[in-house]
Amino acid sequence: MASSLTGVGVSPGVGYGPAVAVIDAVPEPPDLPATGSAEQESEAAAAALEAVATDLEARAVKAGGEAQEVLEAQAMMARDPSLATQIAGKCEAGSTAARATYEALGAYADMLAASGSDYLAGRVADLHDIRARTVARLLGVPEPGIPDLSEPSVLVARDLAPADTALLNKDLVTAFVTAEGGPTSHTSILARNYGIPAVVGCPGATDVEPGTLLLVDGANGTVELNPAEVHVSAALAKDAKRRAALAGSGTGPGRTADGHAVALLANIGGPEDVDAAVAAGAEGVGLFRTELSFLDRADAPSETEQVAIYSAVMAGFEGKKVVVRTLDAGADKPLPFMPFGEEPNPAMGVRGLRICMQAPEILATQLAALRTSAASTGAELWVMAPMVADMAEAAWFRSQCHRAGLAGPIGVMVEIPAAALRAKQLGTVADFFSIGSNDLTQYTFAADRQVGAVARLQEAWQPALLDLIALTAEGAAANDTPCGVCGEAAADPLLACVLVGLGVTSLSMSPGAIAGVRSALAAHSLDQCQAAAEAAREAVSAAAAREAARTYLSEMDALGL
Repeated sequence: MASSLTGVGVSPGVGYGPAVAVIDAVPEPPDLPATGSAEQESEAAAAALEAVATDLEARAVKAGGEAQEVLEAQAMMARDPSLATQIAGKCEAGSTAARATYEALGAYADMLAASGSDYLAGRVADLHDIRARTVARLLGVPEPGIPDLSEPSVLVARDLAPADTALLNKDLVTAFVTAEGGPTSHTSILARNYGIPAVVGCPGATDVEPGTLLLVDGANGTVELNPAEVHVSAALAKDAKRRAALAGSGTGPGRTADGHAVALLANIGGPEDVDAAVAAGAEGVGLFRTELSFLDRADAPSETEQVAIYSAVMAGFEGKKVVVRTLDAGADKPLPFMPFGEEPNPAMGVRGLRICMQAPEILATQLAALRTSAASTGAELWVMAPMVADMAEAAWFRSQCHRAGLAGPIGVMVEIPAAALRAKQLGTVADFFSIGSNDLTQYTFAADRQVGAVARLQEAWQPALLDLIALTAEGAAANDTPCGVCGEAAADPLLACVLVGLGVTSLSMSPGAIAGVRSALAAHSLDQCQAAAEAAREAVSAAAAREAARTYLSEMDALGL
């Protein structure tokens, strides 16, 4: 086997220890005629699914925080009425409870995997986990999960289920390595939340023999097998320095060494994320993903319901900026109460603002709720539309905000290359820009973030992407318009300095990343950031861009970043 593996680094840091394989295999139920009646088989399947859902809810309460939301969503998947209907139909056709469950959940997972959506594809692992747990109960065999650990270890798996990830012993798990998954999978989300180094989408991961010593770099996406002791010591020492620097970074506002201000904001999904953002010293919210609170809704939430959620978030940021993205539905985040149609390529179809233009009454209710919440909490409300392609869409959104009594700031997300290319003109309509680097990367390179085969094109360090970000910032500056970045690119301390050098005025990220970015900016002048940005844009590859930038950001090594 090769001496090293490469995947997608999704949670920075270095982890070392023996490989421990996660048990994820449950025997496939035999395709034999049922011995019981169809009603008995259906009832057995329903009882097993309910037991799994109840167990997931219990784990959710014990885990708390973001993991609780993940597990509660998974429990809802197990209770999906359409799933129960499919299983009952298969039992009526003569299948056993175990076989009907296996086939129905398998078909559901295959449908999501083929959806063309990175978000839905990221939920496939959740469905596989529900299937394995339910079938195990029906067959009377052990459920899948993480073995008991007796020493610090690296978990290696095809993928990790949220139910296991949420309750693992963080003192004994030094890193994750998975063969599947991407930046938006629950494994990645929880790894970043816990601060555990992780590499996903790593070919060959499941071929690693248990007990093999692994050195995992969660930033670069590399996994070394049986590395030299001297190499391990150097890597761990550097990571310890990084962690110490973050611990001592303070919670003040973001600024470069020569005093250039760069607002450091938090990406949040709901009220449960506010405490972590405040504790990290976030200067406000740069991306409030409002749709995440309503993914399980069959009917549109009322204005009163929305006010309760938005107010709970804004109350934590009285007098501070809270940038709210209006419902970003479609493709990767389907909301059942929004108008959807069958599309051959949902990622490039009616999604984001486009779907709100088909349901203006739902947008009007949301804008009214936001106006009420801001007035009652004293937060500084900034509202923006997702997936804006041109001036006509930006102008329509602005008119809807004015009709709802919102005077501004009213902005747009730059996620489509067309918006970046025409940023100067778009800035005459929008009060601010927020660059969604994840989607902008995906659309620029025609590279789905969930597809490991095109992972090298998903790098935010790609010079062509940096060119588009620079063009957006230039267009914003021409109109004296603020320009932020709220995608994963903002969470990389080295890249954050480059973004500032490109002209970005604010950075929004998961709360856990704020300390590292604050330290990196404070150690370098604006001139250094600009020189690094210019060097990165002149490079011929993402790797070359990263190395070129580092030569101008000399304090990164000292900070261990």
